[in-house]
Amino acid sequence: MRKFQYSSIIKAPVKVVWEFHERQDILELLTPPWQPVKVIARQGGLNIGATSEFLLMFGLIHISWLARHTEYEQYKIFTDEQIRGPMDSWIHRHYFEAKGLETKLTDIIEYRIPGGWLSEIFLGWWVNSRLQEMFRYRHEVTKKYCET
Repeated sequence: MRKFQYSSIIKAPVKVVWEFHERQDILELLTPPWQPVKVIARQGGLNIGATSEFLLMFGLIHISWLARHTEYEQYKIFTDEQIRGPMDSWIHRHYFEAKGLETKLTDIIEYRIPGGWLSEIFLGWWVNSRLQEMFRYRHEVTKKYCET
C-alpha cells in the first residue's frame, strides 16, 4: 500500500473551504485540464453513501471509476473510497483543520497499484508524481475560489 499526502494553508475560514467542496460542480472545477477525466455522475454531496462516477480516457481505452463516501464529519473530514476502478485499492481522506481564520487542507490517499509489488516498484513513483501535479492544481483552484 502506498501513501500520498498534500497540504496547503487556505486563507479562508474552514466553513468557506468546506462549502466550496460541497459545490455541485466541484469535480469539474478540481479536475486539471490536462487530465483525461470526464465526470459521469455525482450524487449525494459529501455525506456517507454519496457517489461519484468518472471516466478515465487514455486514447481508445476508457476506464470507469466509481467512488463512494464512507466517512463524514462536517467541517473536519470526508473520505471517498474506490468501489470500481483502475486501482486495487484507493482511499482518499480530505481533512479540514481550522487555524484561526485560515484552513489547513490536507489530502491523504492510500492506494494499491494492480500487479503486485513489481508494479508498486516501477509505477509507484510515477503515480505519486501525477498526484503531486494534480493536488498542486486542486489546492491552487481552492485558494482562487476561497481566498477572495
